[in-house]
This record gives sequence, structure tokens and C-alpha cells, in this order.
Amino acid sequence: MIIFGTRGYLYQLAILTLVCGRCGNPAAHTLRKRVTKFTLFFVPLFPISTKYTTQCTFCGAESKLAKEQAEQLQAQAAGAHAGQPYGQPQQQPYQS
Repeated sequence: MIIFGTRGYLYQLAILTLVCGRCGNPAAHTLRKRVTKFTLFFVPLFPISTKYTTQCTFCGAESKLAKEQAEQLQAQAAGAHAGQPYGQPQQQPYQS
């Protein structure tokens, strides 16, 4: 008897502030990667498919992306937070 099937994995790659195409609000969007792997005896062996999506946290709209677009957005998110320690504001406070 051979037991085989698939299993899905969901990875959150980044959180970006983008303008939503559905609601038009500048809101946080989560960049996600969904990988489906073939399993044999409940052991994941190799990926069957990989899909990238963004989801608006304001209205919940989800849109599909190509791999190149997802990599570009991930690099943009990494570049925006480079050199910024956690807990520090991204902009300097107003001084008169």
C-alpha cells in the first residue's frame, strides 16, 4: 500500500503599503508565497506549484503576482527597512 498526496505551505514574505486596486485605499498588503508539495507517506518530497499573491488588509482583496513582480516587491520591502532598527520611527519628528 502506497500513501501519497499533496500538502500546501503558506509563507508571508513581506508587508508593504500599497494602494489597493479594489478599494483605492493606501493600506498594508501582505505578500505571500503558497507552495504545494507532493508527499509520499506524509513526507513532503518536491514542490509541484508555487504561487505569489498580495492581500489588502483593509478590504481583503487578493491579487495574483508573477514571480518577478513578487521578488521586486520583496526587494523593495527589504530596501525600505534596511538600516532601520526595530521600534524606531521611519521618519524623523518635526522640529521647529
